Amino acid sequence: MWTFQRPDAVAVLNDRLAKKSLARYFAVMQNHSPAKFLIAKKIPAEFNRSDSTEQLWREHARITEEFGKIQREIDDERRDFRALPTPEKSYLDLKIEIADRILSRCHLCVRKCNVNRLEGKSGYCGCGLEITVSSIFEHMGEEPELVPSETVFTLGCTMRCRHCQNWTISQWMECGQVYDPADLACEVERLRLGGCRNVNLVGGEPTPWLPQWLKTFNYVETSVPIVWNSNSYYSSESAALLAGFADVYLLDFKYGPGRCAEKTSDAPSYWETCMYNHLEAKKHGELIIRILVLPNHLECCARPIVDWIAKNLGSETRVNLMFQYRPEWKAFEVPELSRKLTLDEMQRAIKLAKEANLQNLIT
Repeated sequence: MWTFQRPDAVAVLNDRLAKKSLARYFAVMQNHSPAKFLIAKKIPAEFNRSDSTEQLWREHARITEEFGKIQREIDDERRDFRALPTPEKSYLDLKIEIADRILSRCHLCVRKCNVNRLEGKSGYCGCGLEITVSSIFEHMGEEPELVPSETVFTLGCTMRCRHCQNWTISQWMECGQVYDPADLACEVERLRLGGCRNVNLVGGEPTPWLPQWLKTFNYVETSVPIVWNSNSYYSSESAALLAGFADVYLLDFKYGPGRCAEKTSDAPSYWETCMYNHLEAKKHGELIIRILVLPNHLECCARPIVDWIAKNLGSETRVNLMFQYRPEWKAFEVPELSRKLTLDEMQRAIKLAKEANLQNLIT
């Protein structure tokens, strides 16, 4: 029984700061409010296949603003979600149409490879047209509020972290299993009805598969909070499509403003991208931030990250300060990453977070 494995996952239900920062997630998880994707399926969208992509984005921006108002009315019980009719074309359908067009010149991540995935080509991430899954299971190792979490590990990634702990998944060392969106939707519903608190889209990295995820949830009828578990290295277009779809943004904040991201993960402009996507996540959903503390990266990375979070997202932002770093894959190519953290480094990271006045910490 998972309650014995993770008593903190039971205790978190009474954690004041967790409940405050993730209030809507708790409501959806406990079936008091509908997941965002279900609301998106009820909001009508006016578009045709002949419309230009610019026209589609204008309609998307209009509905995104409307979505927030409708969601608040549903949450406040001023509007009955069950009474909403199902439109011929929905906000979710519009997202799918835009996402499919992006695939013709793929720019789901900030690399903007611009390959035509509709013709079977693939870019940096190696992802094609059919979503490829490494594993789907009930995960007991996530943040307490997420456990048990239905994790779907997809292959491929938009970064090359030399210390990647999931490198067989991110670098396509596994064959994986190809899923049709309708079949994947059945898996999502099966585990939610079996007791999982959420569906956790992870990898590798979920970003290259965003069009397929949108299609998958067009088949899902059971309310389940969507946790977007990402390295944060996605484009502004992907960020826009995630608005009104993701319930919880479980985002990495890996590196500070220097060259560490480029040196260690081949991720230029990571700091700027990460800042933008965290601000968008705060605007459109609820946020849990993961900081994997790396050896010898306290001053260059950990300090500026916690300071920025406190200043720009608020001291009550839910932050998981992670100390489980271990050298994996190609970590030994980077001298400072060839060892685990010391106790002094762990204690120093906690001190930095407290000095920044981060109050909603998981360690």
